[in-house]
Amino acid sequence: MTSGYGRFALARAGQAAVVVLLAYVLTFLVTSVLPGDAISNSLRDPQSGLSEADIQRIVAYYGLDQPVPVQLALSLGRFLTGELGLSLQSSLPVARIVGDALPSTLALAASALALALVFAVAIAYGAHYAPRRWAGLLRSVPSFFLSVPNFVIGLVLIEFFAFRLHSFTTTDPNSATATVFAAITLAIPVSAPLAEVLIAGLDHESRQEYALVARSRGLAEAQLFARHLVKPSALPSVAMIALLVGELLGGSVITETIFGRDGIGTVVQKAVTGEDQPVLQAVVSLSAVVFVAVNLAADLLTPLLDPRVNVTEAANA
Repeated sequence: MTSGYGRFALARAGQAAVVVLLAYVLTFLVTSVLPGDAISNSLRDPQSGLSEADIQRIVAYYGLDQPVPVQLALSLGRFLTGELGLSLQSSLPVARIVGDALPSTLALAASALALALVFAVAIAYGAHYAPRRWAGLLRSVPSFFLSVPNFVIGLVLIEFFAFRLHSFTTTDPNSATATVFAAITLAIPVSAPLAEVLIAGLDHESRQEYALVARSRGLAEAQLFARHLVKPSALPSVAMIALLVGELLGGSVITETIFGRDGIGTVVQKAVTGEDQPVLQAVVSLSAVVFVAVNLAADLLTPLLDPRVNVTEAANA
């Protein structure tokens, strides 16, 4: 198991590295090469206030006077060493801009994921063990959550809890209370697919022979749920959480805009408005790295949670 798992982990890590490199190359081509010389066009904007010497220095830094393969090699080399370039708007290092905004977004995304897990487990447990009338209602909740747009949830929460109940203030969007409501806004749609997967898993596992035997021995339903049903039912949710990382990242941008939070969403909004290509490329590339890393973690965790997974076959897949 140890050697087989090691080969499996190395294979998955290699695949993840290839995906990250391909994602960066594609991002470079889309944001830098295909639309034209976006950086030079931005620099030569009269409103930039840069002299010709400043422009030539930045052009040389990005290699815009070199062939495309050279530009890509320079850009990829800087990315691998953590050098993300300079902002065209503020002339600050992109790594500093992203680094200052990242903690707020990570706090929001982590809080939203934790709440989504709580919502999903509560819905799945109620759908499985509540009285029939309520169970049927709870089974329809995930579909309702998916049908409501993220920005509508945020606006409703702001109107009701901020303007009417004064539970938090929109003038301090980064406060703990405001962060909780922003996390709820993001957690509601994210919890829906998790709840559906958990409900399906509980339905399947509760009909298995080991569950019937446990019931025949007098084990209470709550104990059966906690001891025997949660772990196998939650296995598909591990892969689902990895897939939902993209929704968390995209939803964070929208949620931050609605609540006026300072985070990656604000950085992206300013980069798009100001055509700040280095910042936009860095955010997209780092998002790809996070998505791939989380999916890699899910792949590596699955065999540890489920011994039925054949890591040897998975490594050769």
